[in-house]
Amino acid sequence: MGLLEETVEQIAPQDPAWRARARERLEQLTMPHWALGRLMDLAEDLAGMTRSMRPPVERRIVVTMAGDHGVVAEGVSQYPQEVTVQMVHNFARGGAGVNALARVGGARLMVVDMGVAGDLGGLVREGRVVSRRVGAGAGNIARGPAMGRGEAVRCIEAGIEVARELGPATDVFGTGDMGIGNTTPSAAIAAVLTGRPAAEVTGRGTGIDDARLRRKAEVVQRAVDLNRPDAGDGVEVLARVGGFEIGGIAGLILGAASLRRPVLVDGFISTAGALIAHALAPHAADYMIAAHRSAEQGHGPMLDRLGKRPLLDLGLRLGEGTGAALAMPLVEAAARLLTEVRTFEEAAVSGAVR
Repeated sequence: MGLLEETVEQIAPQDPAWRARARERLEQLTMPHWALGRLMDLAEDLAGMTRSMRPPVERRIVVTMAGDHGVVAEGVSQYPQEVTVQMVHNFARGGAGVNALARVGGARLMVVDMGVAGDLGGLVREGRVVSRRVGAGAGNIARGPAMGRGEAVRCIEAGIEVARELGPATDVFGTGDMGIGNTTPSAAIAAVLTGRPAAEVTGRGTGIDDARLRRKAEVVQRAVDLNRPDAGDGVEVLARVGGFEIGGIAGLILGAASLRRPVLVDGFISTAGALIAHALAPHAADYMIAAHRSAEQGHGPMLDRLGKRPLLDLGLRLGEGTGAALAMPLVEAAARLLTEVRTFEEAAVSGAVR
């Protein structure tokens, strides 16, 4: 049995007994019934995920997976491909959006090279980037498959390995991405796994104009029609229309779920990875927390497919793990409801009149 199959077998649903214990306590806290709304929902989820009334949330990390895409040759992005490697250097120097917001969220940042079309050897040797490199960028999905099936499995298993290596020192995972052109394969994954037409799930990505948006939607539809991935086979979907970093994100989510750790899923690209993880192991969704709703128009149908409501809706469309980092304090807040707020009985406060 390979690592992927072994990991999928280890993923169990949230524990209903722990959820019930958490709900019982939350319903007795010194406030009107469920007055903190979705924070209380999240607290119940955390208890079910971690099998604990004191869910650990202090040790947090955002894992930003990086990879390039041959589909940029189709003119789908506002930026050239070399920006991917340049931005990885920016992450390593601490100067990107995700660096700032990870500090706000009290999270470490790990950058993983899954398949950047550039030299990151120096950063890897310095320990500022982790190499799980599968290739120098995925293929052009408008002309053929993104990768072979074996490469797709390697991507996912690389993400699982990262989760397992981080597991002993991590309570909460966050996903992130970097890869010029990667909203195009993400839209293709969304089209396949939600059943929506390409035009409904393809957005502006880096800020393209209307003419390029129409072309991009045509490229996404062409990729789906040409490669014809089987929606019932998550590995095949990744191999036909995905990307190396998207596979890494899927693996990270599967690994976190197998460890019974919550994982904050960032935006559009990360949710494409989450869809792959869900296709492989439906119960993995029990450990996913949708950090935010992306400005990308396809993100809503993707979240619907996963049965998730996002914590934040701020018009974000940067990726990198920025939304996951921003949502980290909300996870801590939810855990503190269980551990720090007293019940009416504990606080000697009169309850509601019946």
